[in-house]
Amino acid sequence: MANLATEISRRRTFAIISHPDAGKTTLTEKFLLYGGAIAQAGEVKGKRARAATSDWMEIERQRGISVTSSVMQFQHDGYCINILDTPGHQDFSEDTYRTLMAADSAVMVIDGAKGVEPQTRKLFKVCAMRGIPIFTFINKMDRETRDPLELCEEVERELGIDTYAVNWPIGCGKKFKGVYDRRKSCIVFFSAEGHGKKASATEVHLDDHAVADYIGEEGWHNLRDEVELLGAGRDFDLEAVRTGKLSPVFFGSALTNFGIEPFLEAFLEMTTSPLSRTSDKGTVDAFDEDFSAFVFKIQANMNKAHRDRIAFMRVCSGQFKRDSEVYHMQSGKKLRLSQPQQMLAAEREIIDEAYAGDIIGVFDPGMFSIGDTITVPGKKFNFMGIPTFEPEHFMRVSPKDTMKRKQFVKGTEQIAQEGAIQIFRIPFAGMEEVIVGVVGTLQFDVFEHRMKSEYGVDMHMVGMPYDHLRRITASPCEPKDLTLCSDAILLEDFRGNSLVAYSGEWPIGYLLKHNPGLELSEIFVE
Repeated sequence: MANLATEISRRRTFAIISHPDAGKTTLTEKFLLYGGAIAQAGEVKGKRARAATSDWMEIERQRGISVTSSVMQFQHDGYCINILDTPGHQDFSEDTYRTLMAADSAVMVIDGAKGVEPQTRKLFKVCAMRGIPIFTFINKMDRETRDPLELCEEVERELGIDTYAVNWPIGCGKKFKGVYDRRKSCIVFFSAEGHGKKASATEVHLDDHAVADYIGEEGWHNLRDEVELLGAGRDFDLEAVRTGKLSPVFFGSALTNFGIEPFLEAFLEMTTSPLSRTSDKGTVDAFDEDFSAFVFKIQANMNKAHRDRIAFMRVCSGQFKRDSEVYHMQSGKKLRLSQPQQMLAAEREIIDEAYAGDIIGVFDPGMFSIGDTITVPGKKFNFMGIPTFEPEHFMRVSPKDTMKRKQFVKGTEQIAQEGAIQIFRIPFAGMEEVIVGVVGTLQFDVFEHRMKSEYGVDMHMVGMPYDHLRRITASPCEPKDLTLCSDAILLEDFRGNSLVAYSGEWPIGYLLKHNPGLELSEIFVE
């Protein structure tokens, strides 16, 4: 039991969130670099030959964006760290929202020149709803940025959370020399060793005249004034941090590695060990001896050679042991997870055990769905559901080559089970054509790319003029006999539920007026 508590206590599981292009994936890479998980970091963009470790999908490497959440584990300074790198682009926010359900804390990356951006606000709200600790990393200090105090004030004003600057930048752009560490009362000066390697750091006490050798007499005096001003602000409160009420702020440059190591060390000290989870039978304590987990992500074809499917599980309590018998709540079946894996993006390693806070991947024969609960036999409960979203864009999709119907059906169903798209059909029509619904249009591009590269299927894709979807919960007649307007269409999902897709708000009034007794519900909730 002592070993169980020790192992769980040293786990740190967090997600990295940001608006697109704020430097989130680059920061993830540098965490791996400083944690010793990789020898040299590759960034998302640029002409350098290396691609980012956390961007494993081919389309991610081509476009320089993250379109799927990556899961990475590494050891550093006695901690076992699980990083969830999420897509920043709003078209993939579904995947990000689900991934945040598996995290115990979040690192919010902000571009020092742009401040708080729209997608940052959306993702912050999800973290705030869960009350998890949120750490702020103001990035790109190697470029010209806005005033640091102004940036902290904007975070407080826009996001409604108090901030505390744990360190303070010394200059920006080409004059960015390092950071003042308020906890140690010393200055950490950095010197570049190349983008893919660790930065060298020299620590000098604030009152040491040697500081002037680095930043000049005027710079030294200005820095002391700024530090004095910071001291007049609020005090640091670790309890407020751990309940999501106070966000520690750090400054640095993920590209040049300046400020990364001090941030990582302070973050690991301040953030929490695995948190308890809510189920329909009450709270499940992370330190409970009995194993439990939930599925938050499914990914097909991570290994093209094997065409496999991996279900990602967040271990919520106890210890998982390879080949031990577990119970799948949704199917009511006992099973053995014989090849559990841990990840470094697409790289895998078979493991024998895992603890609360860890993310493991298991082979999925088609049994698991997002949100499923896994427990030990004899314990029956379900963790609270993971949100799904109403599609806002629809397309008719069919294979160009009718001889590839089998691959088309398999591909659309597998990608839909991952939660990347939602698929529907027109009632009484075959599978030669499906209706694909997505939250953001970029998901169509990824879907088309994956169908071609992973399943060998070229497709016809035709846009449809609908932007809403409602489920039929009561009908005065067979759904096929309903009176529909020209702006609505009857669809069916693959559970047999009848739905109506429509454009604008007017069709709802028409449908209810011309079909007395018809009831529609919003089945997609945030």
